[in-house]
Amino acid sequence: MAKRATSPEKEPVQQEAYTVLARRYRPQQFGDLIGQEPVAQALINALKSNRVAHAYLFTGARGVGKTSCARILAKALNCVNGPTPTPCGECDMCQGIASGDDIDVLEIDGASNRGIDEVRSLREGIGSRPARARYKVYIIDEVHMLTTPAFNALLKTLEEPPPHVKFIFATTEVQKIPVTILSRCQRFDFAGIGTPRIVERLRRVVADEKREADDEALEIVARRAGGSMRDAQSLLDQLLAFGNERLAAEQVHSLLGTANDDRVVELAAALLERDPKRALELFTAFADEGVQLGELMDQLIAYWRDLMVLQAAGEQAKDLSLPNRHRPTLAKQAGAVSLDTILAGLDVLSSAKARMRTSAHGRTLVEMALVRLARLDDLVSITQLAQLFSGESGAFAPRVPNQSAPPAPRLAPRLAERADHAPDAVKKKSLTDPAESPLTAPALELTESNLAQVWEEIVRQGGLALGSVLRNCELPAISAPNTLVLRASTGYNALRENVARIEEMMRKVVGAAWRVQVEAWQNPPSKAPQAHTTSATAPPLPSSQRQWADLVAREPLLQRAVEVLGAQRVQCDPEFAVAPSSPADAGPEEESASPDR
Repeated sequence: MAKRATSPEKEPVQQEAYTVLARRYRPQQFGDLIGQEPVAQALINALKSNRVAHAYLFTGARGVGKTSCARILAKALNCVNGPTPTPCGECDMCQGIASGDDIDVLEIDGASNRGIDEVRSLREGIGSRPARARYKVYIIDEVHMLTTPAFNALLKTLEEPPPHVKFIFATTEVQKIPVTILSRCQRFDFAGIGTPRIVERLRRVVADEKREADDEALEIVARRAGGSMRDAQSLLDQLLAFGNERLAAEQVHSLLGTANDDRVVELAAALLERDPKRALELFTAFADEGVQLGELMDQLIAYWRDLMVLQAAGEQAKDLSLPNRHRPTLAKQAGAVSLDTILAGLDVLSSAKARMRTSAHGRTLVEMALVRLARLDDLVSITQLAQLFSGESGAFAPRVPNQSAPPAPRLAPRLAERADHAPDAVKKKSLTDPAESPLTAPALELTESNLAQVWEEIVRQGGLALGSVLRNCELPAISAPNTLVLRASTGYNALRENVARIEEMMRKVVGAAWRVQVEAWQNPPSKAPQAHTTSATAPPLPSSQRQWADLVAREPLLQRAVEVLGAQRVQCDPEFAVAPSSPADAGPEEESASPDR
């Protein structure tokens, strides 16, 4: 029986090992360093002028080109055509340095070689000359990880190395390096790479890989990288292996666990429209789709940051976290709320994000933050509230950062509602109501007969601080046409500093320009006549309910509190707002009071 011929076994095909994009597209020339043009130009000039230092320190965030620049500098020093700012990249020296295999260019990891014994071994090898290169180059990455004894052992060698030795240090935490090391190196700070530059680079990489990707998908990858080119290329490598022939934004969101931009805009609209029910429904849908809670909070923080930038800088603001197609919606939403409200929303989101790191109830914290945002009323600053109480005109005039956006409401809805429902008897007491007071008519003729009434209005508009100083002054006198002389026994300096403000209030009340002169009142009478206030020398009021109306009529601050907020008496100290009967009774703080207090 014939034997069957046995076929020889086929040897397994050796597949070439895959090299990741971050290594394949690593910069090989100074001109390839994206976003680090100042550093590259400084090193090029040093090579051209033969002023290469013996030690360099490259510092910056991760993935911005520090180690790549160190390799390029080593190639520039040891290339067969060098030293040259443009190494050939083809000689044995250049190729060995690019692959990390050259025996004269040593790349040392500072994290795993951080002790004094490793530094002693390094010092022993420094004395020997390079085997084939022009310079022996030591590249120590993450040099801040070295111990203090290791740094001390390196000091003398670093300051006076042999002429054939160059040191290049790279670190992400320069603040941990001793100043004795910093003073012996030339330091170069590598900046973070902008999102547009990263997108441009990723677009070229996709083209070289014979693949396609949407611009929006590349923008998401670039923003996620946070200024790091290596992180962007690593994420792109993962997405190209995950996706189809064309990389779309939906695939990026699915892999990263983030929400679609359109859905984030819809959630933000529900929050800004004070609709917590709709916001929670959208959040539940996000959770069911597998959106990561931390990623969603980051997206909302970035969204509110965009609102803040558009509110403060206008529609032409750059570097938004969302694509340009959402800019009109963002601008409209930013113009509909005040900047203080946006900042308060950012604070709510940031606090919730920080608490999520140490809590096992992340979903509850996110839902609580969403409900708070949906219940957040339009806010006003403390300064504006003080101006509202003091009756200063124009206190809530809207400030519009860009002319195309609608003016942001400056008065809280609840305050406005209470002001509309204030008692008519209280409303009629204000002399600034144009329908009730003749003082707001233009070009009012100011005479001795109506001076007291006009000055009462000036005191009221002065607010809590300036009004209290004006109330302790003598009634001004008309010394010349359109000129008032104001005599003060206390608060003289405060009045001198606010002359312009008093003149502006006179112009608004009288309707004409008046000049105000302030004179020191050396010997005032013990009981100066106060025509503009009826109770300046009255004894302290008892804290009884029946005298609440008298106290409201006496104090402008309380008048405004009742008028706007509908304030009611809860507790009243007997000495509240009682002016001293003479300068001797006033304390040193009152004599030097200023409107800013």
